[in-house]
Amino acid sequence: MAKSSVGFDWTTILIYLALVLFGWANIYSASLSGTSTSFFDLGEVHGKQALWIGLSFLLIIIILSIEAKFYQRFSSVIYAVNIIFLAGLFVFGSTIAGQTAWYVIGGISIQPAEFAKVATALAVAKYLSGIDVKLQNFTDQLKVFLIIGIPVFLVLMQPDAGSALVYFSFIFPLYREGLHFEYILLGFLAVLLFITTLLFGPYWVIAGTLTAITLFYFVNKRKRPSALKYIFIGLLAIGFSLSVNYVFQNVFKQHHRDRFNIVLGKEVDSRGIGYNTNQSEIAIGSGGWTGKGWTEGTQTKGHFVPEQHTDYIFSTVGEEWGFAGSSLLVILFVVLLLRLIILAERQKNQFHRVYGYSVAGIIFIHFLINIGMVIGVFPTVGIPLPFLSYGGSGLWGFTILLFIFIKLDSERLSF
Repeated sequence: MAKSSVGFDWTTILIYLALVLFGWANIYSASLSGTSTSFFDLGEVHGKQALWIGLSFLLIIIILSIEAKFYQRFSSVIYAVNIIFLAGLFVFGSTIAGQTAWYVIGGISIQPAEFAKVATALAVAKYLSGIDVKLQNFTDQLKVFLIIGIPVFLVLMQPDAGSALVYFSFIFPLYREGLHFEYILLGFLAVLLFITTLLFGPYWVIAGTLTAITLFYFVNKRKRPSALKYIFIGLLAIGFSLSVNYVFQNVFKQHHRDRFNIVLGKEVDSRGIGYNTNQSEIAIGSGGWTGKGWTEGTQTKGHFVPEQHTDYIFSTVGEEWGFAGSSLLVILFVVLLLRLIILAERQKNQFHRVYGYSVAGIIFIHFLINIGMVIGVFPTVGIPLPFLSYGGSGLWGFTILLFIFIKLDSERLSF
């Protein structure tokens, strides 16, 4: 097996630079105050973000200087260290806004969950690239689910439901490597049952589900389907639907219930829990086709959207750059995701391929949920927009995630 160096993928690197710099420009606008004029004022969030961006470039040099085989060889160690850091939060972590998710060192906050996604992607790639691992085997499925489940559990305990939700992204590399489609279908049906039960109540949903299962059984009768299988699916669906209200009322926190009810149209609250989303929609809608211009957004300058420089940064894009600018940003993300998938498919090393799909999946889930949240399609769950939202841990986490793959891609293996 010989090493073949193909160089760094500059298309991906240029997209990264465009997103980061465009993100900083919007953070600057969202945080602009009447007393600050310097781009690098460390007393303002845009100055701090500029510092994080500068340090990210240094981090990139370090990542690209390390041999690609290092990431595969030490992936288990990296994963174990990150699990220790996640667990250590419950002893040494600081609680901010009700979440014990940060280490505060010398006034600098570090969020381990942002780096745990990278470590989990490496660990999943390492395990799946094992010689005897086949995802068709139930034992191997359990092991990889355990690798993913440990950080999910620790993140949920913080509690940080948004970061935990991102781990669903690993369904993409698992499916690519042979996980049966039934798992994806089962997950989709569970979400559908959950939402429809909240909307219409369990009894209507159970009646509709049993009707659908019965129709499927008789339509496929020529194939001699197992009646016990359909009965089991029906009982599972009934049990799940009956448990939805209990989970919703006793497991979800009040602000999560409120956000779901607002998105589902069961409540209208434009001044309380739905204030952020309502103001975000106003800001985006006021941008029109071409926007009001950089630093000229009235909603943005008036700071009507809380936390606009973090999770709601897309509302600044919508107001100041309009539909045209927002569309270009979405297209840029789509091009990045397609590029990552193309590069992943080119890999001859399974570890590289699995990791590439993990990177694409994580970025896609963040992108999808964040923008859906900002425009009111999804409940607010606190997920940043990759490379654009303010935050040192988030920027560094995504930078490490992406550039490890760029390094792996630069040293494809030929047989």
